[in-house]
Amino acid sequence: MAIQTNPSYTRKKQRIQKIMFACFRMLSYGVALLLFFILGFILVKGIGVINWEFLTEAPTDGMTKGGIWPAIVGTFYLMIGSALFSFPIGVMSGIYMNEYAPQGKLVAFIRMMTNNLAGIPSIVFGLFGMAFFVNYLSFGDSILAGSFTLGLLALPIVIRTTEEAFKDIPDSYREGSLALGATKAQTIWKVLLPMAMPRIITGLILSLGRVSGETAPILFTCAAYFLPKLPESIFDQCMALPYHLYVVATSGTDIEAQLPIAYGTALVLILLVLIMNLAANAVRKFFENKLKSK
Repeated sequence: MAIQTNPSYTRKKQRIQKIMFACFRMLSYGVALLLFFILGFILVKGIGVINWEFLTEAPTDGMTKGGIWPAIVGTFYLMIGSALFSFPIGVMSGIYMNEYAPQGKLVAFIRMMTNNLAGIPSIVFGLFGMAFFVNYLSFGDSILAGSFTLGLLALPIVIRTTEEAFKDIPDSYREGSLALGATKAQTIWKVLLPMAMPRIITGLILSLGRVSGETAPILFTCAAYFLPKLPESIFDQCMALPYHLYVVATSGTDIEAQLPIAYGTALVLILLVLIMNLAANAVRKFFENKLKSK
């Protein structure tokens, strides 16, 4: 028996669907336009100061002249240091929680605390880093203390991304590998990890994107107000683009002369994050292609 449909009701549903789709489309375009407006504003304000000297020299004359090279290098050091700390620990923690830990209340509690850790304001991490790494462990204001603090900030993202990546892999791959005589460790290393690696790289991208723009954690642990030289060891202070941007925009002897430098610093920071994301996306694409070729 055929089901009779009311034509007017069908047309009404189609109209509602078209209206909702139009609203979603307008919201998507609005978000994209807002992003392009912000980027365009920073580009117009900051492009005038971007030149080779600005990118390769140290600041001079109370940060009203010169460049931002020490801040660029310091930001790279902190991003690499935080990744070296958070990536191995986060990946191993995510693997343990999904592959080894017995699923129950304890794992659910750890997941809840990991999610809560991801929502803690960054200034709290900065205060903890100052109390623990700078003072208790006697690292002092240093790249090492700043990297560990930023690594803690990025750790929840890496853990949750890794866990979700392994959770989405069908159990048939695990069972097939074990049936062929592989150990659990071999199954994880040879089968599951290559399949999860694109998602794990995505987590690393997100964590690097967050730590690259943080000011509060490095304010208490490693950032220098004015340090026109490159750090010589991991126990030295360093300049960093987020803190340098904050300083030149809010402090100094001549705010008007420093504002173009602030916009230029913001533009360089955006480009730095973009380059890091493109590089990480290339690595993720490499693992995806390698996985498809097998």
